[in-house]
Amino acid sequence: MTQKRIGLVLLSGGLDSTTAAAWAIADGMTVSAISFDYGQTHRRELAAATAVAKRLHLAHNTVDVSFYRDLAAHSALTNPNKISMPTERDTSEMADDIPSTYVPLRNTFFLTMGAAWLESAALRAIEQDRIDPGKLEATLVIAANAIDYSGYPDCRPEYYETIAESLRLGSKIGTQYNIPFTIATPLIAMTKADIVHLAFDLNAPIDVTWSCYDSGDTPCGRCDACGLRAKGFADAGIADPTLS
Repeated sequence: MTQKRIGLVLLSGGLDSTTAAAWAIADGMTVSAISFDYGQTHRRELAAATAVAKRLHLAHNTVDVSFYRDLAAHSALTNPNKISMPTERDTSEMADDIPSTYVPLRNTFFLTMGAAWLESAALRAIEQDRIDPGKLEATLVIAANAIDYSGYPDCRPEYYETIAESLRLGSKIGTQYNIPFTIATPLIAMTKADIVHLAFDLNAPIDVTWSCYDSGDTPCGRCDACGLRAKGFADAGIADPTLS
């Protein structure tokens, strides 16, 4: 039985989401990508996401949700003038507490927006293109990681299990057509070094990625994101192509 496998990658433009996008393509999904402009300090990641999507030949939308900055204002990434960003921390310190770079319920918001796009694509396939629901898969792909990460609560496996069930219960494709909302987290149990190796194995275009929480001409090398990325490449024994 031939399956139609629709995949939507939440693409930030960083190392992890770029690797996840390459993974989804290799897994055989018909992949699109979505990015969110939520007024983040590191807006350079949006240009990186566009470059990544172009290199991977993905249909890509950048959605303006800049109003979210005012709703999720208690974060160094949305309100840097009032909330300071942690810098120059050893990676062993990062999981001790939830840092100020946590954006309130950001992944919940992103997943819900992505799920709306994905459900619309699935309903169009069923109700307009007349594809048998039993031959359809709908998958959100997110590059969450619970090993080398900054302690965010929305990067844990139990979070994704719970929200996937909530999306199923609240959707037409889940309740009428019995299509589960699958949330693929291919990197969740990988070290950053493992992710670097996977990126190279999949020929992911990590040379155009941006992970830094700053938006300067070059990565700051001081924020948590830069620290985790540097550790990953060092542990993998591979030079970061964005720094060469």
